[in-house]
Amino acid sequence: ISEFTQDYLSNWYVRLSRRRFWKGEYETDKISAYQTLYTCMETIAKLGAPIAPFFMDRLYMDLNSVSQKETFESIHLADFPKSNAVYIDKRLERKMESAQTISSLVLSLRAKEKIKVRQPLQKIMIPIDSQEQKDEIMAVAELIKTEVNVKSVEVLEDASDILVKQIKPNFKALGPRFGQDMKSVAQVVNNFTASDIKKIEQNGVLDVVINGKSIILDRSDVVITSKDIEGWLVASSGALTVALDVTVTEALKKEGIARELVNRIQNLRKESGFELTDKISVQFQNDEHIKNAIETNLDYIKTETLTDTLEIVDNLNTGIDIAFDMPHENVVRYSDKDLEEFRTLILEKIEKAKHDLELIKSAYMNDGNNGTDDTSPTFKAFDEGSAVMSKESNAQLAIRQEKFIRDLKNALIRIENKSYGVCRVTGKLINK
Repeated sequence: ISEFTQDYLSNWYVRLSRRRFWKGEYETDKISAYQTLYTCMETIAKLGAPIAPFFMDRLYMDLNSVSQKETFESIHLADFPKSNAVYIDKRLERKMESAQTISSLVLSLRAKEKIKVRQPLQKIMIPIDSQEQKDEIMAVAELIKTEVNVKSVEVLEDASDILVKQIKPNFKALGPRFGQDMKSVAQVVNNFTASDIKKIEQNGVLDVVINGKSIILDRSDVVITSKDIEGWLVASSGALTVALDVTVTEALKKEGIARELVNRIQNLRKESGFELTDKISVQFQNDEHIKNAIETNLDYIKTETLTDTLEIVDNLNTGIDIAFDMPHENVVRYSDKDLEEFRTLILEKIEKAKHDLELIKSAYMNDGNNGTDDTSPTFKAFDEGSAVMSKESNAQLAIRQEKFIRDLKNALIRIENKSYGVCRVTGKLINK
């Protein structure tokens, strides 16, 4: 429930549907967006009611007081949701998973190179291994372009000449598995061909012969990375690889400045108390970079900010200074040795966090049978209400612990892409 609510509903659906919620008239698309969100919130409330009875009851009552969709006085009197296989679309789910993974990889590369999302870039390339994968990616290409602010998405059926994969043994995994044969396994891995790398990426396993014995190598037994291409950055997650063109042309630079100006104007609108539908007039003091960007992207700026008239004047005495970084400066990052040290620490934290989560879940599930049905005087809740409150508190702890583990795993991805430890706001290294 927590993962769906945070990662899929809030951080993905709601964020990507903002324009559907706020732009245009209350017509079919906007109604569909609101009704989908309502259905999700209502179902979450019902699913979570046994875990967080008080909060979910309040959520349900708030929703139902507006819609009057159901007549129950409490969520605990309502019917529990039932799965409907008609609504399950696995192909659509795979498309969205691909869009999320690709977007995450591209955004991590932007952070690595210290390029803001508001700065448009030209293209991303994605190697594919089947027509089905190509169709699924291209079906969400527009969504990806909007999410990561690139002009085009290109899929490559044969990327061997462009994206070169590298492989090395994962000694931490190989040691416990193969013991004294580890060196022999490592030697075989180091001699893998491009075809071998592709097979273990796609299948997750690969049969190899070590000292006359046939063994199966898992994907976790090796570390696969991609070489950066001049003018491009490359990142991978599992079998999925993306290459991002980080060359900022003059036209892209102007568009990036225009987007920064839109952001500043929108902030000023909000601070000045304008309504969403109010039309405004804007003046800029003459500056060569800003002037060129405005002239090239005038219609875009005026449309996004509801500006009636936009002027560039030589002197502006009553205006407000705005500042933003011009794209784009050289990036700094931690050394490979430092990143490996961070990786080790985070892996240790993940193991401890998983152990703590199991303890929390055990307490919540009443594995020790010390709930209100336990008559033992050694550990008995005072009454049913306190037992429920204790369960709800443990459930909230479990949700926070699961989020902590996800954040640690996301940190491992940033380490792999060499962007870990770089402040996303300033682009500077965070103190070790």
